[in-house]
Amino acid sequence: MTQELGIPKKQSFDFNTQRKKIKIAYFILVKHFPKQFKRLFKAIHHPENHYLILINQKTDINTIRDIKTFLEDYSNAYFLKSTTIDRGKYNRIQSQLNGMKYLLNRCLKWDFFINLSGQDFPLKSQDFILDFLNRNKSKNFIKIVSQVRVRPDTLSRVENYFQEIDVGFLGVPYKRSFMKNVTSYVGGQWMILTRSCCEFICHSPEVKKFEDFYDKILIANESFFQTILMNTSFKETIINDDKRAVMWLADGDVNVKPKTFTGLDIDFLMQEENFFAQKFDEGVDESILEILEEILKTDEIKNDAKSISLNLIPKPDVSTEINVLLDPRTIINPPTQITRQLLNGNKKNG
Repeated sequence: MTQELGIPKKQSFDFNTQRKKIKIAYFILVKHFPKQFKRLFKAIHHPENHYLILINQKTDINTIRDIKTFLEDYSNAYFLKSTTIDRGKYNRIQSQLNGMKYLLNRCLKWDFFINLSGQDFPLKSQDFILDFLNRNKSKNFIKIVSQVRVRPDTLSRVENYFQEIDVGFLGVPYKRSFMKNVTSYVGGQWMILTRSCCEFICHSPEVKKFEDFYDKILIANESFFQTILMNTSFKETIINDDKRAVMWLADGDVNVKPKTFTGLDIDFLMQEENFFAQKFDEGVDESILEILEEILKTDEIKNDAKSISLNLIPKPDVSTEINVLLDPRTIINPPTQITRQLLNGNKKNG
């Protein structure tokens, strides 16, 4: 039966124990689409892994009940106490930290932490992912680039002090200096981290200054972990790859958003060695989920879509998409400016 608990008190660990099999601890943030969450959970479920679910506090009660009832049959699934998760706010970072601490402090046996959303879906089987991680036991996977050299358009996030309120941010932010002797980095919010890396992030005194500073910036979830890891001894363990497939589309003059994948996108999804993709909406197109489920079921995942019998699927017509397709390998996160909407307390759903 699933459990809903807060973060337990820290207990003792034995990190030197040799394990014959790699185990994954998944942390999944869910907001809506309970039926789609069930498909995701079944697709990534493995009896040796652990699954921690955080349901956004804004989620309707029927969705919460549906998900909790579904997970009652899974002894390796747990619930973290619900909290509100908002776009652009530090509570996204805090939820990740709470999830890590919960998984560490329960003394569960796991080696890697992987975060997902309820609109993600796997592109590889669990056996494939476990085998890969077994061959890369000391590596951490996360998208990361220099904020000054590669993404100067995002510097306004860390050069200003942002005061959060319930409905957005208060007034006009004021300038402040970045942390001394620290280089800022940005990337994506998705990651695959070793247990030792999570231990460091959650319990090292070095991390406190990063928490204090990033608590007052905009979109901290795309730079907090990157900046910590690249300014500590974990720098040498970082692989600049989060193993996620995302297709970014233009969304106005300054922003981009992830495309909702359809059956037309199977070639794109299969062309790289990614483990997961975002985002999916079975209300928009259920066929892509059915295709991926069949691939996982028959264990026929390949790097090249040509190895899959999908002759009946039409080729994508780029002209039918929003007019600009952005390369997910180089466009790591949306270029952000300090918009009046955010500063006036109006926020979009994340």
